[in-house]
Amino acid sequence: MDFEPGKVQTFLALFSATRDKISSFKGCNSVELLNSVQEKNIYFTYSLWESEERLEAYRQSELFKETWAKTKVLFRNKAEAWSVIKTEL
Repeated sequence: MDFEPGKVQTFLALFSATRDKISSFKGCNSVELLNSVQEKNIYFTYSLWESEERLEAYRQSELFKETWAKTKVLFRNKAEAWSVIKTEL
């Protein structure tokens, strides 16, 4: 997520207020916030979910809708999201 530089603190406060709610959502194993080393206004959330279905249930929840509505107005550029799986070699 690429935030307007003057809106980073607003996002951090929002994330701090909702992190525990997200991590306690059914199926969520953990939620982390990562910050780019090169660009201080770019952040990533990294969350582990029991299944794609649990993640989709969260995306359809009021918690997500309310949080996303407050977050997306802070962006400088469109956000991207990926779902990935661990690859064993």
